[in-house]
Amino acid sequence: QELLSLGLEALHKGETVLRLKQGDPYIYGRGSEEYTWFEEKGFKPIVLPGITSALSAPMFAGVPCTSRGVSDQVLICTGTGRKGKAPEPPAYGEGKTVVFLMALHRIGELVESLVASTVDGEEDGGERRKRDVWPKETPCAVVERASCHDQRVIRSTLEFVVQAVENEGSRPPGLLVLGKACEVLKGRGGARWVVEEGFDGFEGLDDVIGLQVGAGEMRGMAAERENTAAT
Repeated sequence: QELLSLGLEALHKGETVLRLKQGDPYIYGRGSEEYTWFEEKGFKPIVLPGITSALSAPMFAGVPCTSRGVSDQVLICTGTGRKGKAPEPPAYGEGKTVVFLMALHRIGELVESLVASTVDGEEDGGERRKRDVWPKETPCAVVERASCHDQRVIRSTLEFVVQAVENEGSRPPGLLVLGKACEVLKGRGGARWVVEEGFDGFEGLDDVIGLQVGAGEMRGMAAERENTAAT
């Protein structure tokens, strides 16, 4: 609220206000709430899309959220609901990839809820409802500090991921990816979990950019020579 008030104060002074967020402002970024808040004060915000970590972090970890014949659905969930309450876990789907944000601090409770066959339902008067559970052998990946030099990926299954995080420790911020897509490009080789350290996603990019810039300069020089010759 303090940031919003400061922004409103600046707007009344005729200043330009930039509300910069990580990821996409409409994916657990309270973007819609802030848009409405400013609009009600007489200022219509301009919203630019961002790239949510729910999609970029799995990519940097070598996890394609969709893959033909493996996963045709992507579900983005929060691991922490309003006032810290745990949200209802998603039902199992063989062709589904689920990305949990803000969930690693309660990963034990989350995994327990995913493999439970019933859930409490307030909308049903507190009755417990049946749902499809996630098999314990379902592949998953914990992706921490994605795209940073100290990025870490823990590849495991629902059966062992809690133990893996407890043994390896936490390196926030991070997220949990769940589904068969986690093993499309990289596997565990039969281990309970494997740990991958470091980030090399941009390796070789400087060379590619350099080649493109060089090629552009050469084309420019060639065009200049042609123009000179023509005159």
